[in-house]
Amino acid sequence: MKKLFSEKVKKNKIVLSATSLLVIGSGTAYGAYEATKDTVSLTIDGKEEKIRTHADTVNDLLTERDVTVREEDELSPSKDEKIQDDMTIVYEAAIPIKVAVGGERRTIWTTADTVKELIEQEDLEVTEHDKINPALDTTIQKEVSLTIDKAFEVALNVGEEKQNVWTTSTTVADFLKEQNIKVNELDKVEPALTDALDGKSKVTVTRIEKVTDVVEEPIAFDVIEKEDKNIEKGKQEVIESGKEGKQKKHYEVVLENGKEVSRKLVKTETVAESKDRVVALGTKVVQQASTNTTTVSRGNDSVSNEFYVSSTAYTANCNGCSGNTATGLNLRANPNAKVIAVDPSVIPLGTKVHVEGYGYAVAADTGSAIKGNKIDVFFSSKSAAYRWGSKKVKIKILK
Repeated sequence: MKKLFSEKVKKNKIVLSATSLLVIGSGTAYGAYEATKDTVSLTIDGKEEKIRTHADTVNDLLTERDVTVREEDELSPSKDEKIQDDMTIVYEAAIPIKVAVGGERRTIWTTADTVKELIEQEDLEVTEHDKINPALDTTIQKEVSLTIDKAFEVALNVGEEKQNVWTTSTTVADFLKEQNIKVNELDKVEPALTDALDGKSKVTVTRIEKVTDVVEEPIAFDVIEKEDKNIEKGKQEVIESGKEGKQKKHYEVVLENGKEVSRKLVKTETVAESKDRVVALGTKVVQQASTNTTTVSRGNDSVSNEFYVSSTAYTANCNGCSGNTATGLNLRANPNAKVIAVDPSVIPLGTKVHVEGYGYAVAADTGSAIKGNKIDVFFSSKSAAYRWGSKKVKIKILK
């Protein structure tokens, strides 16, 4: 019996020893397997972790982590690099960004942190005048879309000011608003505000304004001639000297860029009425020694010659008239001047004269139609010139 128990114990010890050896063997194999792994620092999209791996290459390691590497992704070291103990691996996935440059649309995969970095990485052509949205310092995220509006040059004329301006505006109205240019109700804009702009465009704003100009003008007096049998024929006496009246003419004046382009008379206002000049014409016949040359005394003037001429009338405000006489007298500045236009071969310029129905005057002007015994009488207003009309009058040449 003792011998049997002893043999049983001995067998149990053998089984226990065999089991112990199996356990110890498995533990040793696992420890040896773990000991062959490499320790790696792996950073994926900014998140770092320490891992132990049996992967042969960087790509194998990323595949184990369910990471598929795109060409645009950033990876250091390269995916074919052999795994080594204490290796540092950094991976950043590119994200898709919709980019619109001018009329071109495309999607760009990028790992840039900001819009500025994206533009630099992709070498996008951008000038200082282009409009970039969002701003350069905007952080790149999946939902971000980048738009670059390309600027172009536009010739801008506002009134008399001319310049070339860079813009990204698409219509004339947007462009003028961008330039802080206010368009008034009467202003003219070319092309129209709704028209599209491009690099060949020229925008012109003509400043238009309407103003009222009030001009004071004299009203010429009429000359009334009365026959007087008590005065020698050929002589005359002024009974009433006459007086010019005054009137105000209201004009609507249109100015373009400060320059007058049209003038319309809208109202005439009489300030003072004119008074007629009354002249007594002698009809008394006396026998004269000579019919060619007569000397008649009148104050300090004397008549060296007298004869009849055809007469018309003119003003200084006709179309094409400069207002300056052939002798340099400015009739617009001297509306009360008594001046006649003559043929210098008949009446020399500078000659003092007396014109029947007009009075004392100076031969200070000429005219292309004034030839021979013909004169043109100056009046400051058209109405007085019309009243004079065309008639034959006696002119006296004074010494």
